[in-house]
Amino acid sequence: MPRVHRVIAPGHYYHFYNRGHNRMQLFHGRRDYIAFLWLLAEAMDLVPVPLFAACLMPNHVHFVFSPLEADDLARWAHWLFTTHAGRYRHQHQTSGSVWGGRFKTSLVQDDRHLLTVLRYVERNALRARLVERAERWEWGSASWRTWETSPLFVASPPIALPDRWLEFVNAPQTAEEVAAIRRSLECQLPFGDDEWRDAKAREFGIRLSGAPRGRPRRPIVTTK
Repeated sequence: MPRVHRVIAPGHYYHFYNRGHNRMQLFHGRRDYIAFLWLLAEAMDLVPVPLFAACLMPNHVHFVFSPLEADDLARWAHWLFTTHAGRYRHQHQTSGSVWGGRFKTSLVQDDRHLLTVLRYVERNALRARLVERAERWEWGSASWRTWETSPLFVASPPIALPDRWLEFVNAPQTAEEVAAIRRSLECQLPFGDDEWRDAKAREFGIRLSGAPRGRPRRPIVTTK
């Protein structure tokens, strides 16, 4: 299968995803998560890429970034995942691939669509039923927002987070929203309203065949 055409443009927002080779488990305990966070922080020092959300899951990772230069994301990812793979093989006495192929990215419109993706990323462990509330998963930015000192700096997005953000993150996300985000990420398609998505597709030469259509609902925070 030919590779999906991917253009990383400075100043744009991207949902980033990578997973273990053949969905293998990457993190087997606290030691593995902590070691990866140290590498992640080092990668940020080597190639500064503003981070807006993150979630480390047992066999995959999600981030939301806005690269400063066109090749920043590729350089950052190459160093991080190559270095982690070497250390993983050494620690666990394994050989072969650790991460699965190329990472995937989806360009995200910097409006309510970005909030929808941030929420999707931060509730990942909750959706997988690993915790009862998103902020109880200590390996993601939903938890880090509650810490006095976060393990990684999480930047403020261009659109303000709703009041009671964590309540919003913990409220159920619609199946339609989840499906649209996953489809955009899997096919590496822009995630935004129709006009914006069509414009970005023309700008970056992205084919939109089968792209999800429509605008996410306005965020409503419940107190339940």
